[in-house]
Amino acid sequence: MDLPKLSIAALGGTVSMQASHTGEGVIPTVSGEALLSSIPELTTLADVSVETLGLLPSASLDFGFLLSVLSWADFQVKLGAVGVVIIQGTDTLEEAAAFFDYLWPYDIPFVLTGAMRSASKPGADGPANLLDACRVALAQNSRQRGAQVVMNGQIHQARNVRKTDSLALQAFSSPVVGPAGLLLEDCVRYLRPPDPRTVLPLPEQTTHRVALLEASLSADTLLLENILALGYDGLVIGGFGAGHVSQRWATMIEHIAERVPVIVATRTGSGSTARASYGFSGGEMDLIRKGVSMAGFLCPRKARILLWLVLGCRRQHELGRYLDHDTRYQN
Repeated sequence: MDLPKLSIAALGGTVSMQASHTGEGVIPTVSGEALLSSIPELTTLADVSVETLGLLPSASLDFGFLLSVLSWADFQVKLGAVGVVIIQGTDTLEEAAAFFDYLWPYDIPFVLTGAMRSASKPGADGPANLLDACRVALAQNSRQRGAQVVMNGQIHQARNVRKTDSLALQAFSSPVVGPAGLLLEDCVRYLRPPDPRTVLPLPEQTTHRVALLEASLSADTLLLENILALGYDGLVIGGFGAGHVSQRWATMIEHIAERVPVIVATRTGSGSTARASYGFSGGEMDLIRKGVSMAGFLCPRKARILLWLVLGCRRQHELGRYLDHDTRYQN
């Protein structure tokens, strides 16, 4: 019997890291092929192809590189892959997953995974996470779910997942909604059906820039005053509470929103921005009157990715529609 085709790309990250000398920090050195050799069971599940597209800490990934990974994944589908798995670092895993989810046009599963312990550490979690990710990518019930993150036996939707711990094995969670599924006794079990998805076209331009700033107590306005002069094409604010800023920030944001799109999200880590609760200067009702878009459940980091993609495909006039869509997904 022919085995299903599964394509894996390794980008680097902790899962690929080990120290060259005792006492030195770990660095990316382990290829995807080497990672795969530690999981012989996988060859009984699929006809696997693996490519090492990079050996980078995920903090050094960028949108251009992710677009090249997406092109690679698209080619794998054309070659007959029934699932795609991406191995990368966890520092930007939630952001990369959202980036891919906005652009992945297929029903075929697109699964990202990584590790919290380096390859050379006792109890390294990389092999188990990779095997779990492959099981998810091969599962028929994973279709039509866009990009997903598989870590520590849990399956998370790309738009919901957050890295909520810096070092713990259970570093990833989906605030408010919880994981989309679990791996139980090597079986992929989903806790809810797939959500409808809106997929953006590939960006026509990639040189534009979107700034991300966080509101904080007694913050000055110097950066805001210079956003337009610095050439930014969009701005995302991680606001207080349900999407609030100081009165001074609100005044500056009004001027910026006259020129470029501005999104205000909540910096809290969970929950949604409001729309009709607070009327003070700098509250969400005031900001909406000033031309600001509220992010809903979308976190500031993913709001920046959405705005960059929307600007790239010249659909900024439809930004509200995409944000309204996302508020249904509890992100």
